[in-house]
Amino acid sequence: MELAQRIEHTNLSPVLTIADVDRLVEEAAQFNFFGICVPPFWVKRAKREIGNRPVALVTVAGFPLGYNMTETKLDEIKRAIDNGADEVDIVWNISSFKTGLPWTKIEIAKCAKLLHDHQKILKVIIETAYLSDEEIVQACKLCADAGADFVKTSTGFAPAGAKVEHVRLMRKSLPPQVGIKASGGIRTRLQAEELIAAGADRLGTSSGIAIINSPD
Repeated sequence: MELAQRIEHTNLSPVLTIADVDRLVEEAAQFNFFGICVPPFWVKRAKREIGNRPVALVTVAGFPLGYNMTETKLDEIKRAIDNGADEVDIVWNISSFKTGLPWTKIEIAKCAKLLHDHQKILKVIIETAYLSDEEIVQACKLCADAGADFVKTSTGFAPAGAKVEHVRLMRKSLPPQVGIKASGGIRTRLQAEELIAAGADRLGTSSGIAIINSPD
């Protein structure tokens, strides 16, 4: 697969403006990126700007800390679907997971059902920066069992983002039908290629143009 078609052209900056959203859409179309990832507030605008162009629209829920009430996440997902999102990246409840509560899995299953009932894609952000290797393995199994379509490394707001060793561990821990989205701190073509080689199917990055334009 062409590198550009693995990239979700992302801008989740707290100071994002409407001009930034429109630019993100135009750049995604120009550089043949898989899609864009924008905050929930801008999904409706992005959908309008995308029009009939082959650009997937991704947004987030429970972002960036994940300890929202499940009902809040479900409401965010429903609104994202209504506004035109194709995929939703939810931050799982790391607090619940660290506590060992079974609700962690129940919440993901509820989110998966809502999205799948509308033929949409669920990606679960496990925030690898806060997890041990053993916890990453546990997280991958939990997400896969609960119905996640992808497991995603990071929000980009934690102390560290995507790491090759974590993606490799995730690939070993996930069934083949569950994809991996690497995100957080991906700024160079070399990083992108190493993460893909380790098992990443998608890349979430705000540096997509620089990555595509850099020499091999």
